[in-house]
Amino acid sequence: MESRDNVKGIAARIAVWSARHRALAILGWLMFVVGVTVLSGQVGTVQATDSDFGNGESGRADRIVEQAGFPAQGAGEMVIITSKTSTVDSPEVRAAIAEVTKAVQDTGATDPVAAPLRSEDGKSALITFAVRGDPETAKDRIQPVLDAVAGVQRAHPELYIAEAGDASGDKLIGDELDEGLNRLSMLSIPVTLGILLVAFGAIVAALLPVGLAVTAVVGAVGLLAFASHLAPAVDTTMHVMLLVGLAVGVDYCLFYIRRERDERRNGADAHRALVIAAQTSGRSIWVSGLTVIVAMAGMFLTRDTTFVSFAIGTILVVATAVLGSLTVLPALLSALGDRVDLGRIPGLYRKRAGGGRVWSAFLRLVLKRPLISAVLAVVALGAIAAPAMDLRTKGEGVEDLSPSAPITQAFLAIQAAFPGGTGPAEVVVKAPAVSGPAWDGAVAEFKRQALATGRLHEPVTVEVNPAGTVAVISVGLSGTGSDRASEDALAALRGTVIPATLGTVPGAWVGVTGDTAGSKDFNDQLADSMPLVFGFVLGLAFLLLLVSFRSVVVAVTGVALNLLSVAAAYGMLVFVFQYGHFESLLDFRAADGITNWMPLFLFVILFGLSMDYHVFVVSRIREGHDRGLPTRQAVTEGITATAGVITSAAAVMVAVFALFATLPLVSTKELGVGLAAAVLLDATIVRAVLLPATMALLGERNWWLPRWLNWLPQVSHDVPAAAPADRDLVTTWR
Repeated sequence: MESRDNVKGIAARIAVWSARHRALAILGWLMFVVGVTVLSGQVGTVQATDSDFGNGESGRADRIVEQAGFPAQGAGEMVIITSKTSTVDSPEVRAAIAEVTKAVQDTGATDPVAAPLRSEDGKSALITFAVRGDPETAKDRIQPVLDAVAGVQRAHPELYIAEAGDASGDKLIGDELDEGLNRLSMLSIPVTLGILLVAFGAIVAALLPVGLAVTAVVGAVGLLAFASHLAPAVDTTMHVMLLVGLAVGVDYCLFYIRRERDERRNGADAHRALVIAAQTSGRSIWVSGLTVIVAMAGMFLTRDTTFVSFAIGTILVVATAVLGSLTVLPALLSALGDRVDLGRIPGLYRKRAGGGRVWSAFLRLVLKRPLISAVLAVVALGAIAAPAMDLRTKGEGVEDLSPSAPITQAFLAIQAAFPGGTGPAEVVVKAPAVSGPAWDGAVAEFKRQALATGRLHEPVTVEVNPAGTVAVISVGLSGTGSDRASEDALAALRGTVIPATLGTVPGAWVGVTGDTAGSKDFNDQLADSMPLVFGFVLGLAFLLLLVSFRSVVVAVTGVALNLLSVAAAYGMLVFVFQYGHFESLLDFRAADGITNWMPLFLFVILFGLSMDYHVFVVSRIREGHDRGLPTRQAVTEGITATAGVITSAAAVMVAVFALFATLPLVSTKELGVGLAAAVLLDATIVRAVLLPATMALLGERNWWLPRWLNWLPQVSHDVPAAAPADRDLVTTWR
């Protein structure tokens, strides 16, 4: 039996326990997944509501309006009627306006239709109305209205008649997005399985990582229900959990199984192969998992509801994937033994371990000229990252939808004919009394000065709550709502118009909300929190690498290489989505900025995922060094031995992430392109060229640790000494 002296580290000890009690470990895992899933249905998941969102001035304004007792309003809708050859006074346009009004009212789903607005050029009319009932569920009742408007359009082909608004947007965009996300969820699993079949060449070995990753995601989603009672969950958290959980879950299993298989094929007995895999790859898994969790925890510092929900969800799914990889996976490998290679696929199954001739030849070329290789790699990454110097951020708006979608075209037509009509600013005034001559004079002066700026537009409407203490003044903004024209209009409103008018009302608090204001306040809070997030993630990642490898140089180079991957991803985003490359291929319209939450989210996700590869590869290199190999030889052995599994893991991530580029929103396309490009670059240029070249140049200096840090705990990277196999732990070779 393997002595405790030969089994070092928590991962190896857990693996030995799981192998000895494999039935308990396997059944325990299944009971855990089923149990938390059933219990989560009992406790329910608390979803974030509108009151949970909002930052700064706009967030406070929203909460004031929510508590002011305004009558419930339905979701707002608009129908534009445009003629290219005549004005709205022409008989055909007037007839179409009347038909639209009657058709909408006949559905019985809307409040009375307001009198139509006339555009400045006189060629367009805008009909506005609200959908009755709860605005959150209005999309479920809007289809008859959409059908009615479409019927009028068919009757008047010479005119452009289209509907847009909150309910129709949720219906048409939301349904398309949900369909895309569901399609992605369904495709990601078979795509992953297909890549693993190529990687392992055996059906059972390929099924294990997918099965464990999926059950880890299911279990983590169950845990999210309990966590949501502390911090509400947003709708997209589960999709992010699937994305991250599938990536790390498959990676962890891939690392573990490949090491166990390689050791077995290299002649180790079944028990020793499992213990070596646990003590090496298992150790890398929990170090990598802890690093990923630290990176995800940085999102808590944003104090934003969406980021906090993402942080909780991703931490839960990574922790669950680590738990499964260290417990049930060794038990399954112990129970299966060499039957894990069942279902061998001719032409794909390989008995020999290692990275293959191509990787070995490429690595020899890199290490033959490490300085030139490092310089070329840095230049290539620098060129890819260079556009990031021009990175700007913006809020999400109508331009983030597919330009070919009818709802997008309708929104753009309304914006062009009625500036500010699709996303007006809402000025919220809270005072002891919003009435009387002084108040009326302030409102009149506000309207005069606002329209005089040329950036604020009609209609200007005023609504007062029943108590007469809160007023909401709606005013149109120039631009699309998320571009610079809208930002300039908001600045004029907040900085000039309000202080000179409504700001003079005695005892009044005045704030601006709306889409543009909310985006601006979100950006400001994000800008304030980003240094904290970056510092937190980089600092703790450095400390984890320092403790794990007992080397200041390894910790510094690890952080630096991961930052290069992130910078390259930023450069790709700017090149594609700001500069407008591949617009037709990806079906988007270039904008003057990247979605405001994307840089921070990509940094956190990419930094965490990149650490998977870094910890795994450097652990294998350190393992060789601790056996007495010179650094260059240890680098050769470590990179060659891990090249195949890194390639397979990267292929899984790139394929899954690339699926996000097929979704209809620009933000999801940015997420897919950014993640896929960064992982591809990280697994090729960074891990295959820059890392080995840098370590070869540094030589023994890679392992430098100041004397005053010798108190750091000793972490073993060597494999256990050979010992008689325990036949009770692992099934015999068959």
